[in-house]
Amino acid sequence: MTSSRLASGGRINRRRPLSVTFDGQVLDAFDGDTLASAMLASGVQIAGHSVMLGRPRGISSAGPEEATAVIQVEKPFPEPMLTATTVEAVDGLDARGIFGQGRLAADGDPHAYDAIHHHCEVTIVGAGPAGLAAALTAGKSGERVLLIDERPKAGGALLTRTEMAWADSIVGELAGMRNVVHLQRTTVTGYYDDNFLIAVERRTGHLSAESTDGAVRERIWRIRSGRVVLATGAHERPIVFAGNDVPGVMLAESVRVYLQRYGVLAGEQVVVFTAHDDAYRVAGELMAAGAAVVVVDPRMPEDHVADPDPELTTGAVLVGSVVVGTETGDDGGLTAVLVRDAAGEIRTVPADLLAVSGGWNPAVHLYSQAGGKLVFDPIVGSFVPDGARQRVTVVGSASGLRTTGDCVADGAAVGADTGLTGNNIIVPPGDDLPAEVTPPAAVYLVADPDADPHTLTTHFVDVQRDVTVADLVRATGAGLASVEHVKRYTTAGTAHDQGKTSGVLATAVIAHVLGVEPGELGTTTFRPPYTPISFAALAGRERGDLYDPVRTTGAHPWHVAHGAEFENVGQWKRPWFYPAPGEDMHAAVARECAAARTGVAFMDGSTLGKIDVQGPDAPAFLDMLYTNLMSTLKVGMIRYGVMCGPDGMAIDDGTVFRLSTERYLVTTTTGNAAKILDWMEEWLQTEWPEMRVWCCSVTEQWATMALVGPRSRSLLAALAPDLAVSNQDFPFMAWRDTVVAALPARVARISFSGELAYEINVAWHDAAALWDAVWSVGEPVGLTPYGTEAMHVLRAEKGYPIIGQDTDGTITPQDLGMSWVVSKKKADYIGKRSHARPDNDRPDRKHLIALLPRDERLLLPEGAQIVATPTLPPPPVPMLGHVTSSYPSAALDRTFALALLKGGRDRIGETVYVVVDDVPQPVVVTGPVVVDPDGQRRDGDPAGDGDPIPALTLAAALPVSPLRTYCDEFAALSHPAHAGVRIAESPLMSMVLVRARHGTAGAAAVESALGTTLPATTGEVTYAHSDAVLALGPDEFLVLAGPGHAAELELRLRTALGDEPGAVTDVSASRTMLRISGRNARRMLAHGVALDLDRLPESTCAQSVLAQCAVVLFSDGPAWTDDDLIKVLVRSSFAAHLAQWLLLTAPEYV
Repeated sequence: MTSSRLASGGRINRRRPLSVTFDGQVLDAFDGDTLASAMLASGVQIAGHSVMLGRPRGISSAGPEEATAVIQVEKPFPEPMLTATTVEAVDGLDARGIFGQGRLAADGDPHAYDAIHHHCEVTIVGAGPAGLAAALTAGKSGERVLLIDERPKAGGALLTRTEMAWADSIVGELAGMRNVVHLQRTTVTGYYDDNFLIAVERRTGHLSAESTDGAVRERIWRIRSGRVVLATGAHERPIVFAGNDVPGVMLAESVRVYLQRYGVLAGEQVVVFTAHDDAYRVAGELMAAGAAVVVVDPRMPEDHVADPDPELTTGAVLVGSVVVGTETGDDGGLTAVLVRDAAGEIRTVPADLLAVSGGWNPAVHLYSQAGGKLVFDPIVGSFVPDGARQRVTVVGSASGLRTTGDCVADGAAVGADTGLTGNNIIVPPGDDLPAEVTPPAAVYLVADPDADPHTLTTHFVDVQRDVTVADLVRATGAGLASVEHVKRYTTAGTAHDQGKTSGVLATAVIAHVLGVEPGELGTTTFRPPYTPISFAALAGRERGDLYDPVRTTGAHPWHVAHGAEFENVGQWKRPWFYPAPGEDMHAAVARECAAARTGVAFMDGSTLGKIDVQGPDAPAFLDMLYTNLMSTLKVGMIRYGVMCGPDGMAIDDGTVFRLSTERYLVTTTTGNAAKILDWMEEWLQTEWPEMRVWCCSVTEQWATMALVGPRSRSLLAALAPDLAVSNQDFPFMAWRDTVVAALPARVARISFSGELAYEINVAWHDAAALWDAVWSVGEPVGLTPYGTEAMHVLRAEKGYPIIGQDTDGTITPQDLGMSWVVSKKKADYIGKRSHARPDNDRPDRKHLIALLPRDERLLLPEGAQIVATPTLPPPPVPMLGHVTSSYPSAALDRTFALALLKGGRDRIGETVYVVVDDVPQPVVVTGPVVVDPDGQRRDGDPAGDGDPIPALTLAAALPVSPLRTYCDEFAALSHPAHAGVRIAESPLMSMVLVRARHGTAGAAAVESALGTTLPATTGEVTYAHSDAVLALGPDEFLVLAGPGHAAELELRLRTALGDEPGAVTDVSASRTMLRISGRNARRMLAHGVALDLDRLPESTCAQSVLAQCAVVLFSDGPAWTDDDLIKVLVRSSFAAHLAQWLLLTAPEYV
């Protein structure tokens, strides 16, 4: 193969040469080349080797259908399994051929990737003649139009012509339409339900490394479209013959592409093997470029073979002939073609290039993904669209058309959907195809008719997977008659190209072997992605620290400043332990536990779920949710409760505060906060819609500190001098509203450690002030911060289970030894019927117990199995249970564990065995409470609380916004010169959530108190002076006011509501507000929110998800202008994550 660069021609920039190497060879490359065109220009024949047989492979095409030239890019950044035909040449590009699958980069990808959501009425895929015509007519309608094309430049097949003025003029006209977005270097890789498309935009792959610093390398477009026009073109169809895989065998149109687009002559002695008229243009253009050409055409003259090009001699067209084989040289490249004429004679034709064309396969992959049906068209010789269930239209050559005029007219007809008439689109000049194109001859396979099909081992159907005709014959011989089954048997069509050129061939060959028509077999299922996608592009911004939102509490900066080590608890970042200098985790936890048992310690419990439950039916509702009675709970008191599923198994536990006759505060475990709120709403909406109950998450409204230990009462007294803290005045499981450290607080007497303990709740934005104040008073007397690991040890010593860790979905409250929490008085509760089943009283049910290893230093692995004997019997080994929690105990000076054990309560005092590293270790079964089993420590040391702790005079500290530390970065980004996007926080806004139904007396009273009407529909906003009322749902309204008004606003609205059904809840500290303004504000937000922001006009709102954070979006300015303003209300614990995302995303738009 003697390919070379012509002295002129092509669409490359010859004034800008590039440094490009392949397999160590410096290539002749210019700006505008692909790696494949540079390789051909430099005479490179071998691009790699096949996966299965290791046969040499060259370049066979010029686009994404490439099946052979699979390469590994080494520089500027390592990437495997790319096709040389789609890698654009850039300065410094270094690549090599691969044998097998290539290799991933050893280092992390330093580039940026992101995603964007886009909404439009029309999406057009493909910017060839049909696509450009469709875009122009649709664009003139005023609808929002998105035009996408995978190539660097629009024009499609026109790029192989010298005349591009037609395409350039349409591209220019589209650029002037504000309603049209035009993307090149963008591939639609997936078509899903409801006209949802995924596309990948390659933004910097064509740029030099130094010009891409900080730029987004690839962008995923998530597209919602009213209708879709697929102008995806067609792929040239190869023909199968012996040795059709050797370097030097190429698709005929790709030879033309390299000639006209890149100025590369792919061979000097060329054989064009074609079954249709179109390839004669290729032959003529090759002749004009100086190549010697022989055309091999299986049709006879009476089959309407096109008139030969004037430059072709009569003897250069071999009609009634086929290519039956190839010959190669020592380097594996093509040297000759074997041609059989109509008489059966075989001649050898010297050649260094064989250009093959069996016709065209419409690119129907996306159409099929959309659920479109396909039918075999014998005229086209391939499968064409035949009806779809989505609003999708296929135009141009993707529908089977061939002439440019037909394609343009077909594309322009898409304007009919917009009501346009008279598109006035002129067909581009230079289409030299006849008006009536002769169908291609049905030639898919050329083989000796007398040959045993099993011997056709060099007739390659899928050249990437090395699947031959013999392989397909073997599959059908095994009884497989479905193309789907044969595909899996042979792996045909499963390589990176997904059968773009081999799919129809495989169907035709299978049909021939089975003696049926191709249309009877159909095609394999086309699945996303259409072309490979990098994992980095799919991840987008959601990598590293932004992989999943990190939720932090209001006291997080304090924990960081005091040396906490953190653990991830779901999305929460919680203090794990606080090591002193030189301490490991074991020593730190032991010290923290000792402080809680002997002195005073404190921890951050803000992550516990908190749900405000209000309404006349709230007592009855909670009675149904919990196994025990909540309706009898007195105001000012707290009750522990367990929730069960309908199967009677425990799903969560927590405490319930009764705030008033019709209002409760429910706490949940950290991990179940959202789940339990959903659980409540599900029952209210589906089973008990008549109940007048309203639930509101207030998890982030309250920051919670647990103050634990014998000295905790003395410390609380110093912090809250107005609070009576004696056991008589402040009994266990009571709560009081008071002032702690000059901050409004709710204090509860709750213990998760068995010690005298209090929970101090303040507004989320007061957390920093509370921690500083408590530390300043408590540090001189030995106050010790402790983390989640010490918390687990303390609770396990008291036998307190953690639902989800010490339970496994098959455990009832009775199994946990908590029959006392299951009411025998209630008529019903969720799970009651299941608790009455005889199975619940089985003596061999698993019970929660504690285990004491004989070896007091042995830490049992959590999850380890419990067996009955000291030696393991042959499998299957009977298992008695498993270890659920295991810790060293400072109080016991030994290790212990909690476990679920069959008949555990009846085994107390017995020895069982825990398998550790395949060795049964003896352990003694004991009750679950291993420290203070009589509960004497709960009310403090009977000898007294020790010396009083001196109080400090504490001034009320200012509340701290969740985003205070980001103010400077927002200000730097939002310089007045940056009109595109500005970001600022509006901290400490007053927010009150109101639940009231329109048309009720309660709603009318609220409207009177506000001085405005409640919005009539969800998403509407009304105003009362400087306050705004946002309709979040049919009966849910968020009143938004300036800082400092929350208490007065809540009291005013609660008073107005009175005894009418409804709810009023202060949620001011739950969220903070960001102001995103500027003409590009919506475009920037579209990177993280799936809403159609064009449909969010001024004075409207919507709930959505932005950068994985639940938000309320409030449009408060004219869209797409410099005064555009979107107010984003984000929950306080997510605020830092959202701020980081905004600071990464916004710079592109400032």
